[in-house]
Amino acid sequence: MRNESRVYLGIGSFFVLILVIYFVWSRESTGSVLLLASAGLGLLPGLYIGWWSRRMQQRPEDIDEVAPRDITGVVGQFPENTIFPFTLGVGAWLVGLAFVFGLWFAIIGLGFVFGAAIGATLESKRASLSERENRV
Repeated sequence: MRNESRVYLGIGSFFVLILVIYFVWSRESTGSVLLLASAGLGLLPGLYIGWWSRRMQQRPEDIDEVAPRDITGVVGQFPENTIFPFTLGVGAWLVGLAFVFGLWFAIIGLGFVFGAAIGATLESKRASLSERENRV
């Protein structure tokens, strides 16, 4: 995770440099605040990922010399057929329509969004439980 941290820190450092140049040259506060926010969007995740990378064991991606046997294994569990991404999209669409047609669309849309989130979570837990039972 050190590489990812370096990328984010590089982006944040770039925006800090641009912020200093922009503020010295223009003395304009609005653009400076936006550049400061952009720098924060690079520095905060970079510092957090860097902090975690020092506390966890190295991943195979972080080691220079890796054998294929080090990176093989189970990638993850992905549900094959599910309705929940579509349900989440319908909910988000209805929440967007609430800006045009009124609050009642948002209430219905949030019901779809929460239903999709709960359903997808339960579905993934159910699949991971059945995977564990099959391995035992």
